[in-house]
Amino acid sequence: MSQIFHPSINLIAKAMVAATVIGIIGISIVAYLFVRSPYMRGTTIAREQPVFFSHEHHVGELGLDCRYCHVNVERSGFAGVPSTDICMGCHSQVWADSPAIAPVKESMETGQSIAWNRVNALPDYVYFNHSIHLNKGIGCEECHGRVDKMGWTRKESPLSMEWCLSCHRNRADHVRPREEVFTMGYEPPADPAQREALQKALVAEYHVDVEQFNITDCSICHR
Repeated sequence: MSQIFHPSINLIAKAMVAATVIGIIGISIVAYLFVRSPYMRGTTIAREQPVFFSHEHHVGELGLDCRYCHVNVERSGFAGVPSTDICMGCHSQVWADSPAIAPVKESMETGQSIAWNRVNALPDYVYFNHSIHLNKGIGCEECHGRVDKMGWTRKESPLSMEWCLSCHRNRADHVRPREEVFTMGYEPPADPAQREALQKALVAEYHVDVEQFNITDCSICHR
């Protein structure tokens, strides 16, 4: 019986199999990188708001403390969105006639809250408490980045489980004195020995090194 296919078909078939395998691997790698990209995680993308509020101006230039607007952050799991009363506490005198704050004045007059767009949000099945982290010496910029350099506020950290666990597993590297929690651009001691001694002392003082407490236990965040 004569040969139906030319011998070169064997080479073509092998090449097609190899190309398929390489293609599947390539697509998998691209998909893996894509889902972890800043675009998919929403980082570095500034969220437009009904009113332009510049942290760069209010925090970086004017020096407002985070707690002036986020009044409950040290006592509550939720940092809180500043009320219209807080905004107008200043803007009834400063830039009172500026069109930029017209929506704020309207909110004050009508009693209707401004519909701010959430920048940092966790899924409903994740529990996060701001007050616990602040009282354990975790600075605002650890999660929110240098807001004092942001015009439109953007999400700085991915807030993924992997990202959270990397901090929990190396918590000594992120703890700072409580009085520096709201400081933007905080720098620990440059000397490695002094830095390590300070971190060790803070971890002990703030009770984040209790051996019987598994800080990476699932039930800590998923309740």
